[in-house]
Amino acid sequence: MTDPQVALMMLGLFIVFVFLGFPIAFTLMAMGIGFGYYAYFDDGRMWRGFNRLDETATTWESWSLWFEGFYNNRIFDLFINQTFTVMSNEVLTAVPLFLFMGYIVERSNIVDRLFTTLNIASKNIPGSMGVAALITCALFATATGIVGAVVTLMGLLALPAMLKARYNPSFASGIICAGGTLGILIPPSIMLIVYAAATNVSIVRLYAAALLPGLTLVGLYLVYIIGRSILQPSAAPRPTDDEVPDVPMGRLVLMIATSFLPLAFLIMAVLGSILFGLATPTEAASIGALGGIVLAFIYRAMTWQRMRESVYLTVRTTAMVCWLFVGSYTFSAVFSYLGGEHVISEFVQGLDLTPLQFLILAQLIIFLLGWPLEWSEIIIIFVPIFLPLLAIFDIDPLFFGILVALNLQTSFLTPPMAMSAYYLKGIAPPEVRLTQIFAGVMPFLFCVIVSMALMYIFPDIVFYLPNLFYGG
Repeated sequence: MTDPQVALMMLGLFIVFVFLGFPIAFTLMAMGIGFGYYAYFDDGRMWRGFNRLDETATTWESWSLWFEGFYNNRIFDLFINQTFTVMSNEVLTAVPLFLFMGYIVERSNIVDRLFTTLNIASKNIPGSMGVAALITCALFATATGIVGAVVTLMGLLALPAMLKARYNPSFASGIICAGGTLGILIPPSIMLIVYAAATNVSIVRLYAAALLPGLTLVGLYLVYIIGRSILQPSAAPRPTDDEVPDVPMGRLVLMIATSFLPLAFLIMAVLGSILFGLATPTEAASIGALGGIVLAFIYRAMTWQRMRESVYLTVRTTAMVCWLFVGSYTFSAVFSYLGGEHVISEFVQGLDLTPLQFLILAQLIIFLLGWPLEWSEIIIIFVPIFLPLLAIFDIDPLFFGILVALNLQTSFLTPPMAMSAYYLKGIAPPEVRLTQIFAGVMPFLFCVIVSMALMYIFPDIVFYLPNLFYGG
């Protein structure tokens, strides 16, 4: 077999192992080292120590030199260097800090206050409880960036309230599933940090570019919720005074000041300090983590057990991301050395695609990868395969990254592997069936596709804020 054929076999075996359920990070490292040993094998270099042996050498000396030569393959040097590169990456330093902020906010008891306040404030809007749930999901998802945590907590908090208010179970489930995924798109998004680290795109420009697309998607969700509530009142009945009581304006203002404003201020302080150049993403994440602790103390929710859980979850998730990077960097280096990237590049160029056709093909592949894989694995492993092709088709990596972030919303919403639906089903009342949840997310999936189409038609939605803040 030629080296490029070995590279394609390497990629094919990796996909097979993923579907068999092997741990992805360790599979990447094992395959990178295994195929890398073949790629960098040089017996003259590895066992040149045998040339120093004379006739008086003992068996122990011979075996020692053999083992020394066995581990003298350059793949081990590459693996160590890639590990050091990941661990010293300054962009990735922001990941544990943002994660810690999210886990602390999740445990600060602010979400139930926020949902209650927004529910009362939007009482006269059609589909008011759905609107309140979506806005709460958006704010909470933005603060945490952890889809499973948002969907689970909002499923425990908002879903029973909507079902009690006679909401259509499918409609209510779709709102929570769709709202819970917004955190991987709207800044300060952990996914965008990972994309920036994998592609060397400026995280500051990425945050600026993601803001309008994120708000556009939220707007489309709200239009659907309110529109369906008007056209089909039985899906979202207006709440009674018993379900959502009237509150004097003065008390409502106080409720907003004590629930909505603190979280909104924390998010805007973190995001604003990044966008306006007042702090680096890592510094802003530090401020956010400290702000989350302060909020937890203000709401009297901080305990030693909650702090311990937050630290443990932060360390576990960060370790997963870092080892994914180590495995991906090693795998990609060997894959490229064997000529795999060149084969893929030649194949795609041979298709004679237009830039638009290439973008659609790339997004379709990422959409399909979203069924078996998490967003982190897609960003770290597969997106770098597309990066060398972007220059060929004159596509800005910034624009491509925002499209990927939008596309990955679908990976959490698309059956049969819609993780948001499974998160919600795990804590939903027994009468809410999985098929109902799947049916509920489909209109929101259509909203995501519409938002992606808008990005294609009006690319200034992506480029306007980065060009305004930082120039073209």
